[in-house]
Amino acid sequence: MIERVLMALGLLVTCVAVPLQVAGEGPSGSLVIAGNGPEMPMIEQLARTFEKANPRAYLDILWDDNSKPIEMVRSGQAHIAVTGKEEPGLNATQIGWDGIAVMVSLSNHTKEVTAQQVADIFSGKVRSWSDLGGPETRILLIDRPRNRNIRDAFEQFLGIAGKIPDSAKVIGPDDKVIKTVAGTLPPLSAVTYLSLGQALAAVTTGVAVRLLPLDKVEPEEPTVKDGRYKLRRPVLLLTRKESNPTTDAFLAFVLSKEAQTIIHNEAYTPVDQKN
Repeated sequence: MIERVLMALGLLVTCVAVPLQVAGEGPSGSLVIAGNGPEMPMIEQLARTFEKANPRAYLDILWDDNSKPIEMVRSGQAHIAVTGKEEPGLNATQIGWDGIAVMVSLSNHTKEVTAQQVADIFSGKVRSWSDLGGPETRILLIDRPRNRNIRDAFEQFLGIAGKIPDSAKVIGPDDKVIKTVAGTLPPLSAVTYLSLGQALAAVTTGVAVRLLPLDKVEPEEPTVKDGRYKLRRPVLLLTRKESNPTTDAFLAFVLSKEAQTIIHNEAYTPVDQKN
């Protein structure tokens, strides 16, 4: 009898000591991420890595050049908007920095420009490269679509919001922008602005373009990260104030070392994190 009681107590202790496996641990359900800028490859890589670690979570990426991701989050069509500026009423999580490069043709021997000179170029005040110590060619402005975060950051930094001439040629896709700048010949020499990652990739692969130093600072990841290269924008994830377990888990993930390495590999500048 005593042996049976001891056996029963032993089984009870064993059962108590073994942790219960709760069904459905970890984030689950669908998460919709919306955007319209150059960050899509990075976001896709982050999403797939998160899904691999969390098999019960499903991330849908809605990316369209003409979409309005912030409005999609406000209306409930998306959980996360990828953008470059904070918005009232929404939480903002910065996951990295994106430098904004000023790109010209390789044949353009303008050595460097100041922020004020770039503002004068894109506001139409300076129309010839010779005014900046460059070639005797006219400036062809290549602008970006109005709904792009990169344009908002570019205009805000230079103080030229609403001042870019309507005569500027507007091109959306980065690859087309790069080809246009590389292919312009005298009497025109094009200039544009785009995400530093795409710009550096073009230079590295031998495309006939170059990036102009700004205020004597080269556009590079270290100078973007420490703020010496001031023409930059934050990469932000905007979410609604209401807590969502899957959203919270993804936001925690993108600030992890693993995710920040992905962000670096996708040619963005990571933010400093302790974890």
